[in-house]
Amino acid sequence: MKNSMLFLFAVLATLTHFSCSNPPEPSETLKPFPNLSGPFLGQMLPDSVPELFAPGVVSTGMFTRDVAISPDGKEIYFCVAIGNYTYSTILYTKEENGLWLPPEIVPFSGGPGVMDFEPALSADGKRLYFLSNRPDGEEPVGDQDIWVVERNAEGWGLPQNLGEPVNTDGGEFFPSLTSDGTLYFTRNEKGSALNHVFRSRWVDGKFQEPELLPEQVNCGTNRFNAFVAPDESYMIVPAVGMPDAFDGVDYYIVFRDENDRWSEPTNMGELVNQDNARGWSPYVSPGGEALFFMATRTNEVEEADWNYENLKALNDSPGNGNADIYWVNAGFFRILKDKAQF
Repeated sequence: MKNSMLFLFAVLATLTHFSCSNPPEPSETLKPFPNLSGPFLGQMLPDSVPELFAPGVVSTGMFTRDVAISPDGKEIYFCVAIGNYTYSTILYTKEENGLWLPPEIVPFSGGPGVMDFEPALSADGKRLYFLSNRPDGEEPVGDQDIWVVERNAEGWGLPQNLGEPVNTDGGEFFPSLTSDGTLYFTRNEKGSALNHVFRSRWVDGKFQEPELLPEQVNCGTNRFNAFVAPDESYMIVPAVGMPDAFDGVDYYIVFRDENDRWSEPTNMGELVNQDNARGWSPYVSPGGEALFFMATRTNEVEEADWNYENLKALNDSPGNGNADIYWVNAGFFRILKDKAQF
């Protein structure tokens, strides 16, 4: 009994010490948010060689993908996932009084346990479409549908399921919109992993019955997450099973002519697609000057740097094999268009 009382007093003394002591100092890794101003978070647009987009702000070492930029360039949306999509959400940063604010979770987030991903803004910036598996009425969490949220005087309103004819009991995801409101998206049938790209025209204030796009767009053995240009002049399609692929999933570009014909898919080249670096989330800035794309690239470790400290630093930074967002000048699209074969 005496030994037990001494043990109890020791525990209480320890708890008192911790409760009365000063809180721990912030980690040295928690640095103040930098002062960033100007387009694209103040980043300089790369030339012909892709670079990480906004290292330490957007590209941080977390699994990061999907980009959407408002028409005025003052809002940037992107997505992060943790624990194999256990937690996955849309983040945003905006420019106020000439400076960019630290990223935050969007106010219309479904919360922990709900996947919100793949944002796409309408041409006027008043609607944001996105993938969510949040419950809808009697529908449980898990079914992937396209949702939409409208901008109001206070910010964003309440998200609404887009409903039929776009959404079905299968999966619908990765919305992308043209200037006239036509919606491009990917769909798979319930229980199937085979994906196809569809198009739904916006007529009289509602989406029409989706149409399956031709084999030039639905190329390879599987494909998904296709981005369409606002003027509908081209699409970027991440595809699997193409004969000239660098890796399992590569980015291809498909051009469209005035007769609604699509060219044969063209691999976007070794600067975008690399061995051992898959990618499945493309986006082009509203002005058409920059291509953003997700890639799972891993930085090389030299023999002289082969130690624990460097491995830890690699794990905690971009280029660790998680998805990162890269960007590059989109001027090379003209060269790819010259190669297009209809």
